[in-house]
Amino acid sequence: MCTHDHDIKSNLEVKKGSEKAHGKEHEKAHKEWSRRSFLRGLGITGGMGMMLGHLPVNALSSSPLTMLLDGANSDRILVMIRLQGGNDGLNTMIPLYDYDAYQSNRPQLAKSTAETIQLTNEHALNQNLDALLPLWNQGSMKIVNGVGYENHNLSHFRSTDIVTSASDADELVDSGWLGRHLTDCFPDFLTNPPEHPPAVQIAGGGSVLFSGGANSVDNYSLTVSSPEQLFEIAQTGRLYDLDNLPECTYGEQLGFLRTVANTTFSYAEVIKEKFDEGENSVSYEGSLGQQLGLVARLIKGGLRTQFYVVTLGGFDTHANQEGDHDRLMRELSTAVDSFFSDLSQADRAEDVLAMTFSEFGRRLQQNASQGTDHGTASPTMLFGPSLNGNGIIGGNPDLNDLDANGNLKFSTDFRSIYATVLENWLCLDPAQVDELLFRNFERLDLGLQCQSVSTSPFVDVPKVKHEIRYNEQGQSFLYYELDRTQYVKVDIFSISGQHIKSLQKGRQSSGHYSLAINLERQFVMAPLVYRITINEQSYSKTFPLLRL
Repeated sequence: MCTHDHDIKSNLEVKKGSEKAHGKEHEKAHKEWSRRSFLRGLGITGGMGMMLGHLPVNALSSSPLTMLLDGANSDRILVMIRLQGGNDGLNTMIPLYDYDAYQSNRPQLAKSTAETIQLTNEHALNQNLDALLPLWNQGSMKIVNGVGYENHNLSHFRSTDIVTSASDADELVDSGWLGRHLTDCFPDFLTNPPEHPPAVQIAGGGSVLFSGGANSVDNYSLTVSSPEQLFEIAQTGRLYDLDNLPECTYGEQLGFLRTVANTTFSYAEVIKEKFDEGENSVSYEGSLGQQLGLVARLIKGGLRTQFYVVTLGGFDTHANQEGDHDRLMRELSTAVDSFFSDLSQADRAEDVLAMTFSEFGRRLQQNASQGTDHGTASPTMLFGPSLNGNGIIGGNPDLNDLDANGNLKFSTDFRSIYATVLENWLCLDPAQVDELLFRNFERLDLGLQCQSVSTSPFVDVPKVKHEIRYNEQGQSFLYYELDRTQYVKVDIFSISGQHIKSLQKGRQSSGHYSLAINLERQFVMAPLVYRITINEQSYSKTFPLLRL
C-alpha cells in the first residue's frame, strides 16, 4: 500500500510564499506516480493496447458498469477529458464576483479583465478558451463551479485514486467506478468478451479508473506498433495455447496472461475496421486534438463504444504558470471545438457528452516561483447539445473563507456530477447509480434528459434458477432448476479466466439438480466463477469455494 504520506505532509506544511519544503518531496512523489503509470503500461491484463494514428490506445474489456452503458442507451457516448496534474480553476474561470481578492492574491498571475471573456456578471473565461464560445452561445456548454470533496487530499497519486474510484478521502478503495462490479456481475468477461470494446482510453494512465480491485483484473495494457500489425495477429483468432499449462500457481498466472492477450487481439479487427470506415472532416491540432480526432473517427466509423477517456497533461504548474497554463487552455478549447464540429458534420454531436476532470485545483495565492501549488476545488466543464442550454451551476467559492491550508472550500461533490451523468445521460437506474457510488449523491440540473429508464438487461432475473449453497461444513454446491429437458453445461473458472473443472455436460430432464464443487486446496482462498450454459444461454457468478 502506498499512500504517499511524504507528499501529503509536504503539501500540508507548505505555507504561503514558501516552496522549499515542497520541492524534493514533490519530485519524489512524481517519480513514484510515473513509476506506477509505467508499470500499468507494461504487462498483459484486462485492457488492450494498440497504436492508432501514432497514439497509444487502451480498450477496456467488459465490466459491469460498461456493460450497463452498453445496454442502457447504445447511441449515447460519454467522453471524459482528463486535465492531468491539477488544473488551476481560478485562471480557467475568473471570479469576477470577488475580483479584488483574486487579484490581490495573484499580483502577477491574475488575468486582467481585458484577458477574459465575460460569461455572466460574476464569471469570465480565460481568453484562451475563446474557441469554446460557439458552444456556449449554442447552449452546448455548462460549467459546474467549486467541484471537490470533503477533506481534500493534495497528493497527485492519492487524489487521482479518489476521483477515479469515487471513494471518500479516508477510504482506500482499489477499484475504479467503471470496473467495481466486474467480479460480482460479469466475472467471465475474459472468456466471453463483447463484440465491441465498451470503453476506450487514449494515452494517460496511472489511475484505478478501470480497475476491478484486488480480486479482479487490473487495466494493464499490451502495446503494438500499429493497428495493422495487431490486425494480422487477430486474423488467426487465437495467439496463445491455453490447454498445455503446468498445474501450479505459475500455470494459472500464465493462463491468465495468455487469456487476456487472446481477448485483446479479438478487438483488433473491429477497431481497425471502424477506424478505416471513419473519416475526420476537420483538422485537429496538438496532442489532445489528435486524441479527440481519433475518438471522432471511431464514432463516425460506427464503433459501438460508449465510454472514452482522453488526457491533456502539464497542469502541475508550480512555476512559470502563466505561459504554460494559457497554452493548455488554448489546446483544450481548440480540440473540443474541432471535436464537436467534426461530429456535427456527421449528425453525431447529439449523441456525445464530454466533460473535464482533474485530481484537484490550485491554491488561491500564487507562490514565489510565479506558479500555484496544489489546491482543492475547481470547475468542471461539460460540452454537448444534450445539455440543452448554457449555464454555471454550483455555489461560488468564497475567496475570503479558506480552509486551514489556505485553499478553497468546495461547494459541489464531484460524485454528484457522476451520478447525474449516469442517471440522466446514460439512463442507469437510480438504485444502480447509488450502489456504484456507494451512497446517494445529489443530482444536478445539467439539462440532461433520459428518454427511458433502464434496469439493464445484464443484471437480469434469469430464466433458469441457479445459486450456490453451502452445507453445514461450509462446502459449496451448485443448485439449479430446469423447467424442461435441455442441454446443460456447467464449468468452474478461476477469477483470471482459467478453466478449472467441468461439472456437467449433456442433456438433462426437467427437475432440481445439485452439483458438489470439490476442488484442490489451492483454490480455497481465491474467488471462483461458475458458468451454467443452457441451450447457449450462459449465466455466471462468483463464489468462494468454502464458507469459512
